[in-house]
Amino acid sequence: MVSGWMARAARVAVAAVVGLLGVGIGASPASAHAALVSSSPAADALLQEAPTQVVLTFTEGVNPVADKVRVIAPNGRRVDRGEARASGAQLIVPLDTISQVGTYLVTFRVISADSHPVGGAFAFSYKQVSPGGPPSAEGAVGSSGFVLAALPVARWTGYVGLVLLVGATLVLALLWPRRLDRAQPLRVAYLGAAMVALGTIAELALQVPYVAGAFGDVTGEDVREVLSSQYGAAHLVRLGVLAAALVLLRDLGKGQDSGTDRILLAVAGAVGIATWSLSGHPRASTVPAVSVGADMVHLASMAVWLGGLIMLVLFLLRRANAAELGAIVPIWSRWAGYAIGALLLTGVAQSLLEVGTIDALITTTYGALLLAKIGLVAVVLLVASFSRRSVAAFAPAGPAAEAGEIAPPIPDPDEPDAAEPAPPAAGRLRRLVLAEAAVALVVIGVASVLVQLTPARTDASTDGGAPGVQTVVLSDPAGRFKLTADLSPALVGINELHLYATDDDGRPITVVEWTIAASNSAAGIERVDAVVQRITDDHAIGQVTLPEAGTWRVTFTLRLDETTNGIVFADFNVRSR
Repeated sequence: MVSGWMARAARVAVAAVVGLLGVGIGASPASAHAALVSSSPAADALLQEAPTQVVLTFTEGVNPVADKVRVIAPNGRRVDRGEARASGAQLIVPLDTISQVGTYLVTFRVISADSHPVGGAFAFSYKQVSPGGPPSAEGAVGSSGFVLAALPVARWTGYVGLVLLVGATLVLALLWPRRLDRAQPLRVAYLGAAMVALGTIAELALQVPYVAGAFGDVTGEDVREVLSSQYGAAHLVRLGVLAAALVLLRDLGKGQDSGTDRILLAVAGAVGIATWSLSGHPRASTVPAVSVGADMVHLASMAVWLGGLIMLVLFLLRRANAAELGAIVPIWSRWAGYAIGALLLTGVAQSLLEVGTIDALITTTYGALLLAKIGLVAVVLLVASFSRRSVAAFAPAGPAAEAGEIAPPIPDPDEPDAAEPAPPAAGRLRRLVLAEAAVALVVIGVASVLVQLTPARTDASTDGGAPGVQTVVLSDPAGRFKLTADLSPALVGINELHLYATDDDGRPITVVEWTIAASNSAAGIERVDAVVQRITDDHAIGQVTLPEAGTWRVTFTLRLDETTNGIVFADFNVRSR
């Protein structure tokens, strides 16, 4: 029969999962790890009009890495002018006047919202394709293999340190028998703190070449960029919180801590855990409050559960006597049950946000590793179920135990039964807990790699290349402007138009009002108006529904001032789905 506390936990769990799933299902997809979805000019495009800028559109907001966005002419000369600028999910690269015919190479490196750099390259041609292909370019667009291999190790070090620190602190503060010396568990807490500090510093140090592309490309500007970013700020805050926690741990190790110290340690722990969530995938979600909150609960639950298991194995099941274990083990088992429930709930929520579909789960590397993690967690839970059965041997007899109430306080060392040896079940429980902790450490390793990968939802949505994008560069007959227009996905249904207005030299100009209308004479459709949103003086986005496949003529009217209008048009080929 389910006890009262388990019934209450079940009700809380159901309410939590319904709330999390409801928000997750109703929200827009999480992104994380920006991916290039289109460009203007499009990759491999052959243009007859010289473009005045290159526009890259990603799945989420990005920031350019200094001097890592370049456009190389056929003769090897750079034709990008000044620094690229970010506008939401788009990166705009102004160009010098292009006159040389041939193939141009665009290379880019940007930082996505989840702090991961993304690099790539593509080519387009002006009037003719160069016989030898695109020019070569200096500077890597990828990342160092050493950095990519070292980052998961640094994260694993930090995660394991967090587990040791949280586990030792929790047990010392709430479950440690008064008769036992605190020196050894305190050393475990200090070891955990040292591992967190080492992992944090290593992540910061590796982030610099990760952003720059390679160790040889690192500049002082790259260091400043990392330290001033949200990623850098989160890691610096983590180090500061860690220093404050070490001061509080000193009194805890002497048994001289107060209730206020414990509250401050809990607050420091929450802030420290938040630095992991705010410097990774969760902050890039379109529902960041849910993602960050779920990730914090997930990480905290993991640290409490696994940290407590390690303290049981290393100390309590070895050194505590029967009376002490009779008080400690049932309480710990209950806490572990809550932590496991929270892990499962938040894991479901995160999977919905980061995976999204069954196809993404089974066709992406992220999905494959997530399935491996789920399998390992299932093994841990199976071992944990055997561990929980052994807990009955420690539970105190009597009405309170039968009613499922909290076990009596940890006995005082002066009580007669304080020297009573641990029951035989302690050895079996220790072996099971050791196996549980060992597999859980492997789970942490898989999680460290998952943080490095592009989430399945984004990976699957961009697999196979960018959606259909058609780009045109139009010149005003009166020479007042050039208009670059991108239509995507160029399929029947809702389409999006990105418009950029410049002068003949590629400098942005001010457009007071934009109007877009589409027509398809073959289908007998005279006019379909687009809904246009002005983004900046020179940039607008339009949305138009094209109900039939075929050739659509799109007319653009740009009002430059109170008395001046410019009208240009282009034909786009729209395909059926």
